Amino acid sequence: MTFQKKIRRRALAAHRKLREARMIAKGLLSTRHPLLAHIIPIRRCNLACTYCNEFDDFSKPVPTEEMFRRIDRLGQMGTSIVTISGGEPLLHPELDAIISRIRKNGIIAGMITNGYLLVADRIERLNRAGLEYLQISIDNVQPDDVSKKSLRVLDKKLELLAEHAEFQVNINSVLGSGVRNPEDALAVAHRAIEFGFTSTVGILHDGSGQLQPLGQRETEIFSEIMSLGKRSFTRVNSFQRNIAAGLDNHWRCRAGSRYLYICEDGLVHYCSQQRGHPGIPLDRYTADQRQREFLTTKGCAPRCTVSCVHQIAVMDSWRAPQTTSQTIGPSSPSHAPDLVQLTGPTRN
Repeated sequence: MTFQKKIRRRALAAHRKLREARMIAKGLLSTRHPLLAHIIPIRRCNLACTYCNEFDDFSKPVPTEEMFRRIDRLGQMGTSIVTISGGEPLLHPELDAIISRIRKNGIIAGMITNGYLLVADRIERLNRAGLEYLQISIDNVQPDDVSKKSLRVLDKKLELLAEHAEFQVNINSVLGSGVRNPEDALAVAHRAIEFGFTSTVGILHDGSGQLQPLGQRETEIFSEIMSLGKRSFTRVNSFQRNIAAGLDNHWRCRAGSRYLYICEDGLVHYCSQQRGHPGIPLDRYTADQRQREFLTTKGCAPRCTVSCVHQIAVMDSWRAPQTTSQTIGPSSPSHAPDLVQLTGPTRN
């Protein structure tokens, strides 16, 4: 890596930290805008991991102009961060333009991908588009019938990211039901740190969609991964350790208000695991509706394992007791096992 590229990376990292600080300050001052929105430009995926309930193998990309309208609407709401997810977002033919549109709205731009389609030129295009954060989940060391997102397959992609990416890269590993070798999570986490990336660890539900506490060795691995880096904003709560122990969390979920999940049809949902609630088109989703959801208790909250919603809720945990009840419970629209991201080590 050239000296100029090192300097550029450091400058971009400093700029990201400044934007994050502004986002936190704005979020503390006002509850009237979303802090994070996940948006889906395509539901189709090039893989078929058996635990995932967020993909299909046939959907067409959302038209680019429609994506622009949705992003502009999020900009009008004052949204701080937009993370592009899927499906596999790299399958969208105009993804770079979508990322650029996020940045033009003054919003922090992130993406979640399986990493298979990353090559050097594609990474450089993401740099030019203005991507600021990227996450890849690596589920095992060797591919199996549950997931092909293995370290063996993706290690070369990580090398390319270490060489070319100007955005922050996070690598997510997994523990829990269905994981044949829990030591794999530790291998993935250590490899991520070797490349200078941040690392998180996730927990899988069992086959009936229920969260199970980790076993003794899994708990040891979980603790080791969590100790690999310094604490960050995303680890200032007890959600992670309660989830690892199979315990309920008691908190004020702000999904539908501070966190929005916008599906490929342009509807607002609480999250990927509660699609259908509230199910209102983004272009008709008002500030009053967001405020209503801010004050609404969600019945699924105690057993919720959607880490990004937990982390966003920390911003408002100290204020605005929720006074309206919502009757939905842990039986989400899909009973398939899902992946739970828990925050792990971070880079200095």
